[in-house]
Amino acid sequence: MPMSRPPYPPEFRRQMAELVLADRSPEELAKEFEPTTQSIRIWVAQAERDEGRRDYGLASAEKDELARLRREVRQLREERKI
Repeated sequence: MPMSRPPYPPEFRRQMAELVLADRSPEELAKEFEPTTQSIRIWVAQAERDEGRRDYGLASAEKDELARLRREVRQLREERKI
């Protein structure tokens, strides 16, 4: 079974996205640093959604709120069963 590594810190992800937005290619950054090209592209897309540059998908704040609401609904359903 392959070893998994801990997630990259948010600051690192933000820096990678900023480098891509400053005209560095994801492929170039993937060779220089450890993450895959696809990971870097995902981080760039999320950064663009957070900044309002992309119309589709959820911004980070919206994802956090959705996760919180889902946890709350799950907890309320469990309490109702009891």
